[in-house]
Amino acid sequence: MQTAGIYYEELGTPAGAPLLFSAGLGGSGNYWRINIDQSDQGLDLTEEHRILLYDHRGTGRSDRALPQHVSVDDMADDMLAVMDAAGVAKANLVGHAAGAVAALSMAVRYPDRVQALFLVNGWSRADPHFLRCFDARLALLRDSGPRAYVRAQPLFLYPPDWISDHADQLAADDEMHLAHFAGADIYEKRIAALAAFDIDDRLGEISVPTLVITSTDDMLVPPKCGRHLAAHIPGAQLVEMSWGGHACNVTDPETFNRIVLDFLRS
Repeated sequence: MQTAGIYYEELGTPAGAPLLFSAGLGGSGNYWRINIDQSDQGLDLTEEHRILLYDHRGTGRSDRALPQHVSVDDMADDMLAVMDAAGVAKANLVGHAAGAVAALSMAVRYPDRVQALFLVNGWSRADPHFLRCFDARLALLRDSGPRAYVRAQPLFLYPPDWISDHADQLAADDEMHLAHFAGADIYEKRIAALAAFDIDDRLGEISVPTLVITSTDDMLVPPKCGRHLAAHIPGAQLVEMSWGGHACNVTDPETFNRIVLDFLRS
């Protein structure tokens, strides 16, 4: 389905509590497929919830055109557009990195539309470490092209042993990502928006139940960014996964789903 240039789809139980997933820099709703497909061990998110997946504007199956300047507030407005198109008045928001900061913008600007926040490896203001990582990734993209950028991407997302054990899968993923590459201009604008985001002085305004999830071996976003969120959002809870890297929901989906479901059911 499409709304205002945004591709989205609905899964799960139509009468269930809405659960909207927002991906990171890559922007594809397919990022969450491994979590949606966890049907064993009582970890199926679709049994009790109405799932909304979408591709960020500029990525995936959504409109690839972006304005000259992009902000995180724009990303939040696209989340809101998906909710409106689906007839969802209030949703639980699960955001990873870029999706997490967009969810923070939603919670501050549209608090009556947010049931609960799940902030996965997110931040309230730019951190020098991930700015350095973004600079390195952009330099690869500008100087060496999309293949070098895509080839390096797992180094920032996954633990070394996971990369080693999934070499064939990652090689296939490289070709898929290249076939659907959003373009250097898109990444330049999205990274600039993430670098400019600063909501630190408004964290105390967030009034919805909030779960912050970090991974202690996150190579891209320092875990202290998540700890800061949990310390400054009133009533927020913090869960630190001991392993999994930046994309901890992909590398350890069972633990991740259990954390999310336990909070939703509490």
